[in-house]
Amino acid sequence: MDQCPLLARPGTRCSSLSRACPVSVPRPLLSGPDPTRAWAAYGDDGWFACPLSAAPLQFEGRKYCEHDFQMLFAPCCGSCGEFIIGRVIKAMNNNWHPGCFRCELCDVELADLGFVKNAGRHLCRPCHNREKAKGLGKYICQRCHLVIDEQPLMFRSDAYHPDHFNCTHCGKELTAEARELKGELYCLPCHDKMGVPICGACRRPIEGRVVNALGKQWHVEHFVCAKCEKPFLGHRHYEKKGLAYCETHYNQLFGDVCYNCSHVIEGDVVSALNKAWCVSCFSCSTCNSKLTLKNKFVEFDMKPVCKRCYEKFPLELKKRLKKLSELTSRKAQPKAADLSSA
Repeated sequence: MDQCPLLARPGTRCSSLSRACPVSVPRPLLSGPDPTRAWAAYGDDGWFACPLSAAPLQFEGRKYCEHDFQMLFAPCCGSCGEFIIGRVIKAMNNNWHPGCFRCELCDVELADLGFVKNAGRHLCRPCHNREKAKGLGKYICQRCHLVIDEQPLMFRSDAYHPDHFNCTHCGKELTAEARELKGELYCLPCHDKMGVPICGACRRPIEGRVVNALGKQWHVEHFVCAKCEKPFLGHRHYEKKGLAYCETHYNQLFGDVCYNCSHVIEGDVVSALNKAWCVSCFSCSTCNSKLTLKNKFVEFDMKPVCKRCYEKFPLELKKRLKKLSELTSRKAQPKAADLSSA
């Protein structure tokens, strides 16, 4: 029996199969479509198939070994790089095994789900919606996975379209103002009838400790300084124009400024000479001895002077200061009279 005449010499590798083919041809070679390919030899059924290959594959009336068929016709997967035999997914200008075409974020198979192109990536629709919502600064509904254009309904720390839910009590379709209580959702009227306090900050029901301040009720952690936003946690707060402030920031924003040191006065304020002073700054401007409102002092150059230092002043200066003091008191008397007559 003769060796396969398609090979250059016995025992060499087949140009198409890339493997040694020791097969002998039982009868003279008949004319085939391409004398350079191993599948061109005839057998009993019209074509001779190499027994070292798998079952022959037929395409357009011709039979091919598996390797040759893949090399000639089978596409390569864009993910794993292997030949694709069977179902081919064509997407993103590439070919894919059904199991290899997956969402680039969550890795779910997309062959039967469909996909959305997002910034050059193939994503499942939920991931695409999340990316879109992130770019727009909006929430994504955890039920329908679509962007929430209006105000979301927050339920168990997740965002939803309000119309996905109904009031547990009356059955009405909910709005974004719905309230959660003990794991259930209620419309605002039904919730208010239950007498549960609502936090003035987050507008959520308060089930634990309640802080009553500024005419509202608050979660402990939500009652904070309007300036630094730190919770008071039971510490003293100061109210101004409907807002609450810690002592530090209240004094910085609204407190008295010491005439001597120009700092905000924290603590007690000494009001004298139509000015505000720190307790530690209210002292004699001549000898620096500490003064209180119980001590006798005289105003000189808009600053207090203790009695001992005043006695050391020249006589002429003391007369002038006394005359100035009397003139000031006379000017104040008519105002007092006007107020009493009114």
